[in-house]
Amino acid sequence: MLGIMRDDFIRDGFVRLEQAVPGELVTACREILWRDTGADSGDRSTWTQPVVRLGDYVQEPFREAANTPRLHEAFDALVGEGRWAARGSLGTFPVRFPSDDAPGDDGWHVEGSFPGEDPSDFMSYRINLASRGRRLLMLFLFSDVGENDAPTRVRVGSHLDVPAILKGAGDEGLSFMGLARQAVPASEHRRVAYATGRAGDVYLCHPFLVHAAQPHRGNEPRFMAQPPLQPAGDAELTLERADGRYSAVEEAIRLRLGYSGGAA
Repeated sequence: MLGIMRDDFIRDGFVRLEQAVPGELVTACREILWRDTGADSGDRSTWTQPVVRLGDYVQEPFREAANTPRLHEAFDALVGEGRWAARGSLGTFPVRFPSDDAPGDDGWHVEGSFPGEDPSDFMSYRINLASRGRRLLMLFLFSDVGENDAPTRVRVGSHLDVPAILKGAGDEGLSFMGLARQAVPASEHRRVAYATGRAGDVYLCHPFLVHAAQPHRGNEPRFMAQPPLQPAGDAELTLERADGRYSAVEEAIRLRLGYSGGAA
């Protein structure tokens, strides 16, 4: 099973881990999130914004949700044992409500990984070939998400279009917008898939995957977290390992850049 997950991840740039977060944790987290939206779950007239962004959450149910045994097993399979850091929170929640208004944040992009000139401005974040500061992009579903419920759009295999763009950018890499300007047209030929599923499902994505939000045309709000999986200490992503034990994240990059041999 884990071998199949690794192969699918290298080919497509993502895998879905079904029911990775138990239902009782999903319910406990969603109750807190509903409260913090300032909206009433039973009164649609209070659903006035297309997107409500909620800050980082460190309460117990969120920490537990980020660190289930199934998730840790998958992290080992895709990133490598000892190469990732357990999360103490679940990051930002973009809660999307049914709305005819444009959300204003639905452009195709690759997620930034490390701060640029202004750490408070995510648009200044940067991405380099070593994916400094990020091993995975993760999408935690805390509500059922169908095709009309603003599922994240992903370009299947687009993670393979990005390494060549970053190869000559050095340690400082490219800015969020600088990479988007090249990665978006480079991946236009890719098939689009949707991060749909049941509450408790988690998508584990390659850090170079090109993806985008979209408007919500369904009936119920979509609750999702999108934290990074960060490296452990000085565990570096590298394309040249003496022991040949490459992670799935590394192997996908090596595949596109023409490296050969080795597997974790």
